[in-house]
Amino acid sequence: MTSKQITRALTGAGWHVHDVMDIMLDHLPVREGESQIIHESETSDNIISVRNVSKSYGPKIIALDNISLGVKRGSITALLGPNGAGKTTLIRLMTTLLVPDSGAIRVAGYDTVRQAQKLRGAIGLAGQYVAVDETLTGQENLEMVGRLYHLSPSESATRAKGLLLKFDLQDAADRPVKTYSGGMRRRLDLAASLIARPAVLFLDEPTAGLDPRSRFMLWQTIRELVEQGTTVLLTTQYMEEADQLAHHIIVIDHGHIIAQGTADELKRQVGGDILELHVSERDKAHQIAALVSKYGISEPRVNKETGVITVPVEGGASILVDVIRDADAEDLKLLDIVLRRPSLDDVFLKLTGHTAI
Repeated sequence: MTSKQITRALTGAGWHVHDVMDIMLDHLPVREGESQIIHESETSDNIISVRNVSKSYGPKIIALDNISLGVKRGSITALLGPNGAGKTTLIRLMTTLLVPDSGAIRVAGYDTVRQAQKLRGAIGLAGQYVAVDETLTGQENLEMVGRLYHLSPSESATRAKGLLLKFDLQDAADRPVKTYSGGMRRRLDLAASLIARPAVLFLDEPTAGLDPRSRFMLWQTIRELVEQGTTVLLTTQYMEEADQLAHHIIVIDHGHIIAQGTADELKRQVGGDILELHVSERDKAHQIAALVSKYGISEPRVNKETGVITVPVEGGASILVDVIRDADAEDLKLLDIVLRRPSLDDVFLKLTGHTAI
C-alpha cells in the first residue's frame, strides 16, 4: 500500500492524523549526512541546531533557503525580520508542524522529523494566533492542556491555578473564555504554553495585542523562566522587546540570515550617532532631508507617516548647531532635533531597507 492509502485506512478506522504521521515519520530512513549533524549537535552547548535547512511552498515561494543556526541552552534568542521573511516557517519547522524540504533540525536532543512525538513533550509553543477553547473556562483550558501533556489531574489543576495567578487571570478563572477580552485570551494562550514546564519555549509574536502592563509582565515571566533553565526562542516585530530580552538576535530576510549577534554588536554596524529631526510642516520633510544630507555618513531617511527624518552622522553634538543654523537660513521650522545612539530599529532599517512595522 502507498503512504496515502495507509493514512486513509487508519484515519477511516478512527485514528488521528497526527498519530498516523508520528508512526510513519518514526520509520523514515536516515538522510545522508544526518548522523554527523546529530553528533555535532549533541556534543555542543546548543539546545537547538539547524543545519542547511530549506523550505518552499511551491516552485515560486522559497520561505527558507539553506539556513543554519544554533541556539544556546538557557538563553533568549530573538528572530527578527519583515513579514514574509521566513520567521514563522522556521518556528513551525522547529516545533514539528512542518517538515523541511532538506537539511536537519534538532531541538532538546530530538530530531524534529524522526522523533517528532517525543519532542512535542519537551517544548511549548504559543503561535501568532490564540488557540484556546472558548466554551471552557480559563482553569479548564489549562487543565486540559496539562492532561494532554500527561500531567496528573491534581498537578494540572495546581499548575493551572499558579499560571492564572502569574498572568493576572485568577479573577476570570471560572469564566468561559468567550467572555475574555483579546488581551486576556492572549495571556491564557501563553499560560497554556508553560503548563508542562518546557525545556524550550517557542513564542511567535508573543506580545502582539497586549497592553504595556501585560507586555512588561510577560517580559518578566520570560526572564524568570530562563533563570530556571528554560531556553526561549521568540519572533517579534517590537525592536524594544528584542533589545530588552534577547541574549542573541538573528535577522532573517527573504529566507536568509542576513545578520546575527548581540544587540550591541548589531547596533555597532550602523556606526556613529543618529540625527533625528521632527518637522512642523511634513510637506517640507524632503527639503530638510536634502539640507542635512551633507552631514550624514549615509543618505537621510524620511518616515512618510510621521515626517521624522533620521540620518547617521559622525562629529558629535557640534552638528546640532550647524543643522539649526542651516535650517534657519532656509526658513525651515524644526519642532525638535535629537542626537542619539543607534537603536535596533535603525539596525533593522539599514539591513532590510524598511521599518519593522
